[in-house]
Amino acid sequence: MAIMGAKEIMEIIPHRQPFMLLDTVEELEPGKKAVARKCVSYNEPFFAGHFPAEPVMPGVLIVEALAQAGAVAILSQPEYKGKTAYFAAINSAKFKGKVVPGDVLTLETEIIKVKGPIGVGSAKAYVEGKLVTAAELTFAIGE
Repeated sequence: MAIMGAKEIMEIIPHRQPFMLLDTVEELEPGKKAVARKCVSYNEPFFAGHFPAEPVMPGVLIVEALAQAGAVAILSQPEYKGKTAYFAAINSAKFKGKVVPGDVLTLETEIIKVKGPIGVGSAKAYVEGKLVTAAELTFAIGE
């Protein structure tokens, strides 16, 4: 059961279509963790070129979706209202499976360290319970 839909998500993070990659937030512990979902549709604009004969969601967009889930976790805290979380680093990214039209991507990002405006999240993406992507994401909170 979703606790947030797109409208509520857009009240926390600044992303908009076509770059909003979260459909719902299923779990949220502000400052600690977010679990979100992305229903991957054949109508996604990137499938027109990646790849027309065998559509596959680009890995960089899966990582971006994980970062957006992390941004919801960190920016849902009152002290960060109206701020933006920017990428500072992507470490140890691993891609273990394809994400294709019709898949429901479950995105879990846990904030494991915060020092001042810099933080680190442990991020994992799943399709039907199978790990497809994992990475450590470093972010910087800005205006």
